[in-house]
Amino acid sequence: MDAETTGPKPLRPPRLLCTCSAISAVQLQPFGRYAMARLSTGSRLRHDSAGATEARLEDAVLDDLAAVVPALLHALEQAGFVGRYLNPPDLPALLNAVDGADAPLIAVRPRLDAWPDDLSEVRDRLAAAADAALRTFEGLRRAAEHEDIRLAYRALGQLPRAQEALYPLCPMVPPVSRFFLEPGRRNDAELVARLAEPAPETGILHLENETGQKGGVSLYIPETYDPARAHPLIVALHGGSGHGRSFLWSWLRDARAHGAILASPTARGETWAITGEDRDTPALARMVEGIASRWTIDPTRVLLTGMSDGGTFSYVSGLEPGSPFTHLAPVAAAFHPMLAQMADPDRMRGLPIHVTHGALDWMFPVAMARGAVQALAAAGAEVTYLEIDDLSHTYPREINSKLLSWLAGTLP
Repeated sequence: MDAETTGPKPLRPPRLLCTCSAISAVQLQPFGRYAMARLSTGSRLRHDSAGATEARLEDAVLDDLAAVVPALLHALEQAGFVGRYLNPPDLPALLNAVDGADAPLIAVRPRLDAWPDDLSEVRDRLAAAADAALRTFEGLRRAAEHEDIRLAYRALGQLPRAQEALYPLCPMVPPVSRFFLEPGRRNDAELVARLAEPAPETGILHLENETGQKGGVSLYIPETYDPARAHPLIVALHGGSGHGRSFLWSWLRDARAHGAILASPTARGETWAITGEDRDTPALARMVEGIASRWTIDPTRVLLTGMSDGGTFSYVSGLEPGSPFTHLAPVAAAFHPMLAQMADPDRMRGLPIHVTHGALDWMFPVAMARGAVQALAAAGAEVTYLEIDDLSHTYPREINSKLLSWLAGTLP
């Protein structure tokens, strides 16, 4: 059994991703070409033979983009910082640390309203992302005012909406594309260039997984997908009050950086079938079979992971003898020793399981995870344990790259 503990870090928000001056004309060239093509066909410009109006409008739009994008990405990063370190006793200090993080975005958001309808595809996406980010901070301020952690969680529910609106702009706005990569790969110019020319039928697909629907799945097929190469498959399960369409964004930037296929399904009931009739395990098996029949996956790298109830169900479903998953990685999960005691010995023997838990977890105390590690190892599993000192009951996205390295380096 491998065990690792990470020490606490100062409660300090991430630095500004990029300033207006950091977005150069070169970085905006893809969008500039798009804007030129759209504006040159606009009715307001057809009779301007000199092209002066077109040039002025393009310059103004590019200036707006150079102002809005850094402010938007900064706001999203700061809100993500809150999501990572959210802990009831720390709520006032945490929100104080990001106080005013949305001010730059508030200042530049009105500039989008002046964009012509010829650019509505981009304008509307930027506006939707900006508005969702601003609603996040409005909700966080209400949470601080009322000292209500539930309001903070509700406010953070706006972040997936912002990311979903923004993501399609990746090919034409490279700073946005870099935002949707794990931080260590954001300066990889070769990777960003390859992602800007996506393979056919790649990107995000939602299959009967609209907000409010049950039993659907959101998929990410990497833009670098090559049918001649086997790709790892990550199946990421949301928490008890979550939804697959939202939880997808907890993993997307890492799957995108590593060329992994990502599936984020939604439970068929109010949460995963931890007790009672289990309709979710057969559904997951059918989902994996369907993905494998359509795309080239690595049959030795099929990871089942999840947060909270999703992590608990990673145990419940993943320990079944016929499970299609080669690796399990529960995060902030509940565990009962009987899960290991009643599991099939052949399934348990050598099964790679990576357990992640926060020392500050207020829902499932860390002693539960420590007990799980001991029980799983005693039953024959190959267990890796990561305990994070400054983690409460939230999802730590920084572990994703570690999980992918673990997935690549361990044999089932």
